[in-house]
Amino acid sequence: MRILAELPHPDCKISIFGMNQKFIIKFEQGILEQSYKLAETDVIGGVNGVFEFLDETFIDQVLENFSAMRTHFIEAYNRYE
Repeated sequence: MRILAELPHPDCKISIFGMNQKFIIKFEQGILEQSYKLAETDVIGGVNGVFEFLDETFIDQVLENFSAMRTHFIEAYNRYE
């Protein structure tokens, strides 16, 4: 897997990787991460097409997922204690 690009964002780290004819988009926020895979053939324009795919609405939804993930993690951790 090789890193192709990083997209600056104030609330999370966004990295785009290439592997086995797929783009892997990885979002990281603290201890949490989300990843999404797209076939290279499904994206017009290569990495630039992935940048277009990552619109503000999608990134906002990813950030909402991080919030839910954090809540679920904390709840599970509190049950563990």
